[in-house]
Amino acid sequence: MSFCSFFGGEVFKDHFKPGLYVCAKCDHQLFSSRSKYEHSSPWPAFTETIHEDSVSKHQERPGAYKVRCGKCGNGLGHEFVNDGPAKGVSRF
Repeated sequence: MSFCSFFGGEVFKDHFKPGLYVCAKCDHQLFSSRSKYEHSSPWPAFTETIHEDSVSKHQERPGAYKVRCGKCGNGLGHEFVNDGPAKGVSRF
C-alpha cells in the first residue's frame, strides 16, 4: 500500500486477499490483511499495525493524524479519532 492522491484510484481499497501490506518505498511491514476493514474512504483502512514501529503518526489538527511509514517516512494517509469498523462486524 502506498499513499495516493484522492483522485488516483487506490487499487488496494477493495483488495481483501490474505497477506501483508508493506511500504511501497522501502518494503517495511505495515499492516496485515487480518486488520483490514471496509471503509467509505478511497484508501484501505486498518485497525492495527504489524509492529509497534510500523508507522509514525503526527497530529495535523484535533482528531486527525498524518500517518507515515515508520522506517522511511513515506506518506500513507490519515487516521481519524473515533473512526473505525462497526462493532461486531468482521471480514475474517
